[in-house]
Amino acid sequence: MAEAVVRPIAALAQELAAGKTTSRKLVEDALARIADAGGEGGRVFTKVHAQDALLAADASDHLRMRGVVPSALAGLPVSIKDLFDIAGDVTTAGSKILRDAAPASADAVAVARLRAAGAVVIGRSNMTEFAFSGIGINPHYGTPANPYDRGRRRIPGGSSSGAAVSVADCMAAFALGTDTGGSVRIPAALCGIAGFKPTRARVPLAGAFPLSTTLDSVGPLAPTVACCATVFQVLAGEPPQALSHAALAGLRLGVPKNRMLEDLDVEVMGAFDAAIQRLARRGGKIVDLAVPEFDEAAKASLGGGISPPEAYSVHRKWIDREEEFDPRVLERILRGGFVLAADYIELLATRARLMRRFARANYDVDVMVMPTVPRIAPPMEALERNPDSFRLANGNMLRNTNLINFLDGCALTLPIHAVREAPVGLMVVGFSGEDERVLSAGLAIEAALAYQGPVLVE
Repeated sequence: MAEAVVRPIAALAQELAAGKTTSRKLVEDALARIADAGGEGGRVFTKVHAQDALLAADASDHLRMRGVVPSALAGLPVSIKDLFDIAGDVTTAGSKILRDAAPASADAVAVARLRAAGAVVIGRSNMTEFAFSGIGINPHYGTPANPYDRGRRRIPGGSSSGAAVSVADCMAAFALGTDTGGSVRIPAALCGIAGFKPTRARVPLAGAFPLSTTLDSVGPLAPTVACCATVFQVLAGEPPQALSHAALAGLRLGVPKNRMLEDLDVEVMGAFDAAIQRLARRGGKIVDLAVPEFDEAAKASLGGGISPPEAYSVHRKWIDREEEFDPRVLERILRGGFVLAADYIELLATRARLMRRFARANYDVDVMVMPTVPRIAPPMEALERNPDSFRLANGNMLRNTNLINFLDGCALTLPIHAVREAPVGLMVVGFSGEDERVLSAGLAIEAALAYQGPVLVE
């Protein structure tokens, strides 16, 4: 596959406005990347909307000539995770079981908002079956390889695996994903792009196939923090407005000194330490702190947490078709069938109590920062073969991110690795409802670290 540089949304929008490119050209280039026999397109997408995308691109170009530009996303190709309804399509959620389901009668709310903003839907992106793992392996549709060190076929991260690779491999300008325990942030971090998990209530879930009705959230994967902010405003149904950078000088960056920094790969620790040192040199105030809610949330979730029983309630009607499931996913769903109602109710009560404590009034910081994932992306071969290796790796992928969902915080991941080194993500975390604060701080951090964006390997 030819080398390519991932372009931010603002740069593409400026070129469209200046007449230096067209939506049709952008879509044709993306479709060529998808169709490249030496690339990952066949595993990144479960369905490509080539003809519809070209027609939509032509319509966007025609409207632009007439001065109609709905948003900065107008004319840009977007990939849609395969658990969102697209009118006329079957939503398989990365499974075999739903292949024969009735086509959706309407777009999911998030998809409809992107279309209204002028984005061009280029296809349905592959994912972990039913969104139930942080690895990204899918035995039904294949697993797209991480753009980094592709010869070793490293995992893309999950569950929004195809979403992340579609952006990192220039098959889409940005992607729509979901995050229940890290499913936006994990693949974004492992593939070297940005991703944003909003406070759960900020983006409607209507038309998205559920994993956990309590924890699911909808968010973007995109080249930069600014890109995520632009897409988030559309997804949240809010008028577009420029989001200002926070002032890095004096910005209080809380670094949790508990489980978040334990047992890190040397590449992760090196990149994180270098980032923190640079932020401090540029005026950021690094504040070491304990976050007992992280430890208590992890302890409360030791039995599997909230997702297994809620997933079991969704899937039990076809659980007897076990041969059609990915066994790694089925194992986690079945675990939910053994959770007592009293234990589930107590877990929700524990969550509500910890959510009340995980609040700005109890922490004298602007945002918290930590590694998004404690590992770099491992090769997928051993994880496909060995269930124990898979379980261990999956737990590591989810370890830091899923606590934010449990506490209903909001969190951004942005890349902090050097070009051509293993991708590493920095997670910027805020309390519930502080989405704009997190994005504003993320813009300042991204500028201070001067990350130039991912460059694809051959």
